Amino acid sequence: METLITLLGTFSISLIVQKIYLKRYKFALAGRIAMAAMLVLTTIGHFLFTKGMAMMIPFLPFATEIVYATGFIELLAAIGLLLPKYKTPTGWFLILFFIVLLPANIYAAANHINIETAAYDGEGFSYLWFRIPLQLLFIVWVYWSAIRKS
Repeated sequence: METLITLLGTFSISLIVQKIYLKRYKFALAGRIAMAAMLVLTTIGHFLFTKGMAMMIPFLPFATEIVYATGFIELLAAIGLLLPKYKTPTGWFLILFFIVLLPANIYAAANHINIETAAYDGEGFSYLWFRIPLQLLFIVWVYWSAIRKS
């Protein structure tokens, strides 16, 4: 839920700042700024909740290292979205990244993993009713703000 609030809140604030300083709106830019802010938030989660996130991928070796690596990848992607030269390739990368992450989210829901407490008392499958549409929103958001020709 924090990711959605960050995404929409940063998008709104970016539009307000643009209107004040640029006297116009650049929706795609606001979208990239918002996604970058959300990625920074999720990067922080990778380092605060490493153990819980590693529980999402027990079927892979070096789960903890993968969590750290994907945190750094998300940070680099946040930067890439803000650099005009790299926004399109970063956008395509993020779409693939969001698709690849979905099985870990499904596994976490199926096993009631609570990433914040690193326990098996999470919401379960009901979480997927929120998470899957959220992943789809992220994919569409990235396409709209970083790849689509305006």
